[in-house]
Amino acid sequence: MGKVEIDYSVYLVTGREFLPAGKDYYESLEESLQGGVTLVQIREKDADTGEFIEVARRSKEICDKYNVPVLINDRIDVHLAVGTAGIHIGQTDCPLPLARQLVGPDAIIGISVGTVSEAHKAVEEGADYVGIGAVWPTGSKDVRNKKMLGPEGVGEILDILAGTGVKSVAIGGIHLPNLAQLLHSSTGPDSTNHLDGIAIISDIVASQTPKEAARGLRDVVDSFKRVRSSATDPLALFSVQGKREVSVEAFVNGVMGLMDVVKRETPLVHQMTNNVVINDSANATLAVGASPIMSTHPRDVADLSPAIGALLINFGTISDKEGMLVAGRQANFNRKPLVFDPVAIGATSYRRETAVDLLAHWQPTIIKGNAGEIGAMAKSTEVASRGVDSVGSGFSNPGAVVKALARKRAAVIVLTGEQDYISDGSVVLKTSNGHHYLGSITGSGCMTGSLIGCFAAAARLDYLSKNKAFENLSQLVQGDMLLAALAGVVVFNVAAEVAAERPDVKGPGTFRAALIDELYNLTPEIVKKRAKVETLS
Repeated sequence: MGKVEIDYSVYLVTGREFLPAGKDYYESLEESLQGGVTLVQIREKDADTGEFIEVARRSKEICDKYNVPVLINDRIDVHLAVGTAGIHIGQTDCPLPLARQLVGPDAIIGISVGTVSEAHKAVEEGADYVGIGAVWPTGSKDVRNKKMLGPEGVGEILDILAGTGVKSVAIGGIHLPNLAQLLHSSTGPDSTNHLDGIAIISDIVASQTPKEAARGLRDVVDSFKRVRSSATDPLALFSVQGKREVSVEAFVNGVMGLMDVVKRETPLVHQMTNNVVINDSANATLAVGASPIMSTHPRDVADLSPAIGALLINFGTISDKEGMLVAGRQANFNRKPLVFDPVAIGATSYRRETAVDLLAHWQPTIIKGNAGEIGAMAKSTEVASRGVDSVGSGFSNPGAVVKALARKRAAVIVLTGEQDYISDGSVVLKTSNGHHYLGSITGSGCMTGSLIGCFAAAARLDYLSKNKAFENLSQLVQGDMLLAALAGVVVFNVAAEVAAERPDVKGPGTFRAALIDELYNLTPEIVKKRAKVETLS
């Protein structure tokens, strides 16, 4: 008969213990299939054999209606009794060679792997696919004593599988906000060794609307596979919709347009920023025409999310981590731009660990940082952090760094410095405005992040005014986020130039006050005249 052809895109692992109150298991299963689940594993850790067989039989009847194969977790006897497509085993279950003898050559066998050596062994013993994990912490099983792989650890195992024909799914802590990051960050540079799918438990099973939950995940996976198999910009989901004119004139005109949108719409920008710069960031936001709100309590930020235009998370003093986790998840859920400023991320292990935890819970739209911060995220040895400052010789090719990191993180990357480099993974922009006084005041980088948030909100509003409705659940944010990042950088730096030229500015103290004045007085015409923007690719 031969083995069943398997689409691993959205692989549902059942778990009746995660069902929400009042939700029927079989109803939930059918709704998830309607939403786009492509493979189902029946997982029953506590059921006796008779109950397991009955659950598997009824589940298979439902899955058969949608031509979706069924696998059985661990129990070979249940697989044989029900006649499913195959089994999934763990490292401590029946050894794979013996399982193959028992189920025969036509059954699918998958095995969980969490290390490179386990992946090597799975390939040698003839696994059809591997489940790689846990990627991130998960409530579906006890992983407290296991090292979380993260996207990069997944990528190391994918390198072992390259060219073997063994398929792969990732599992553990995966949900819609961090899915894009996982798919892009685990993929090799040649795009050949990428995940075939994702295994999901609670994000679908625990949902009151499993059809919608499955559909959102399926849209992202399908879009990722589509762009990886073509020459399309791999970050099309996270940048401008449609074709972009990449001339300098078009970008500067776009910045001018967003300045008008901010003044007209006064978007509300939620800023979770460090304690040193709260007042300056709020004043800069007001000066360009937006409205700031600074809130950190988890309950408060959750309620605020539907009303805001964008969210800035600047973790300079890392005093409100729980609020940041909630706010970021809600921003993703409500499809609001999320600007992440990982201040001094490379300076301490606590900051690195906090960033990993935050990025496991939500997907940033734009990441802004200085050379030390971007270098830490890119794992570069060319620069390092000393507190909030960068040390080292600098990047030999800053444009290539931001472009590669944008593709890896599925986000727009902003590298600030004497020249600023901005990329969405396809286009790289370089700007050369600014003044040396910016390096002599506290919070200039933080204020830049605030303005990027303002213009990200404006870009989203501009998109909505022209398109009226969201059409694709996989698009976490609509609007030209590359242009928004450029606008925040250019507007701030042009205002700094104008402020520094004023006769009443005698040094950093008078410059700080003049900077807010000139942000307030800045016009699109002044920006057009003074903007120094280059396209590098």
